[in-house]
Amino acid sequence: MRPHGTRFLALTAVSAIAAMVIAACSSGSSSTSGSGSSKTTVVVGTSLSLTGDFSADGQAFQRGYQLWLQDINKSGGLLGHPVQLKIVNDNSDPGTVTTNYTQLIGTDHVNFTVGPFSSLLTAPAAQVAARYHYAFIEGAGGAPSVFALKLPNLFAVSPPVANQLVPFAQWIASLPASQRPKTAAYPMVNDPFADPMVQTAQAIIQKAGVRTVYSKIFPAENPDYKAGADQIASLHPDLVLLGSVDVPTVQSFMNAFMQQHYAPKILGASAGPDQGAAFLSAVGGSKNATGTFVPNGWYPGFNNPMSKAFVSSYIAKYGGTASEINSDAAEAYSVGQTLAAAVNATKSLDNAKIISYLHSGVTVQTVQGPAKFNAIGQNTAASIFIFQWQKGANFVQVLPPTAAGSVAVVNPKPAWGQG
Repeated sequence: MRPHGTRFLALTAVSAIAAMVIAACSSGSSSTSGSGSSKTTVVVGTSLSLTGDFSADGQAFQRGYQLWLQDINKSGGLLGHPVQLKIVNDNSDPGTVTTNYTQLIGTDHVNFTVGPFSSLLTAPAAQVAARYHYAFIEGAGGAPSVFALKLPNLFAVSPPVANQLVPFAQWIASLPASQRPKTAAYPMVNDPFADPMVQTAQAIIQKAGVRTVYSKIFPAENPDYKAGADQIASLHPDLVLLGSVDVPTVQSFMNAFMQQHYAPKILGASAGPDQGAAFLSAVGGSKNATGTFVPNGWYPGFNNPMSKAFVSSYIAKYGGTASEINSDAAEAYSVGQTLAAAVNATKSLDNAKIISYLHSGVTVQTVQGPAKFNAIGQNTAASIFIFQWQKGANFVQVLPPTAAGSVAVVNPKPAWGQG
């Protein structure tokens, strides 16, 4: 789900949460990592997609949560209590995620729960937490279907997804007629995260006179992306806007386009290109990635003190470079910051007080920027930005064009292998 300069207000120092127990549901195994303190431990429970379709994102969330472990316990824990995070594997399955949160709260009696990856899993998970009156802070469940539940305990730290491609669509509409695409294709996976933002963008782009030649939501079971991509290639639309949730989906379409020797002039995706090194590796490097657009709530070059500290801490713990950091990790870390800020402000481990505090109109600062929640848990302080891969594997903010930090758009997209 995952923005810059103008988003941020004055920063306040807040802690992140976490420690870790990983329990793989499929094997029943578990391990515990903690501070060794004799004080009462605060346990935070979550379910993550460590295997299955969302495993790359789930594992990135896991790294973000592990970074909380390091930071919160180094800073003294929550109200002086050491913190552990209990993670159970949901195998990217909504049914399993319901079972996991029921067990975390009803059997394990964790102190707090935080969200999984994806809107698909967040909706059932948040409903379980609501039944037990637990606060549910999450970073990757911003689809309309989640907010339609109107849960009083849900707080989404990342921008709502429905409008995340609006700056992209408005840019398309603003182009001079000679530069504006004439035709467009909108392939979408069957997902509550991906589809609403693409459909919103499609309406704006169509109104600007761009003719739709292909628009399809693929079935959730056994989607034939290759056939769809081949059909799109045969139509040669100027613009392809892909409703995707992961790298493999984008990879499938890009590979098929290359095989058909079809290169769209403008290529965007709802998710996948935001996944740093994982995306570059999957699509053959920056020579193919250059020119690809994606919305996001954070990127490693974000000029914000909290973000800079997060990047340094992440590299120190996991190695690699800033450009390789998956934005999911920042989303997860922001969840922890929000919970820790609420605990510190209320001086309480009571879920009811946490819920009341986060509904009080307060603004919490995170590595992604400010978070302020309305009655249904949307972050109303978040701004929306569009990013693009550019030459030399540079992932940069480009839209809105007038926003602080935006650089010039690469348009049209270079031919395959020429970026």
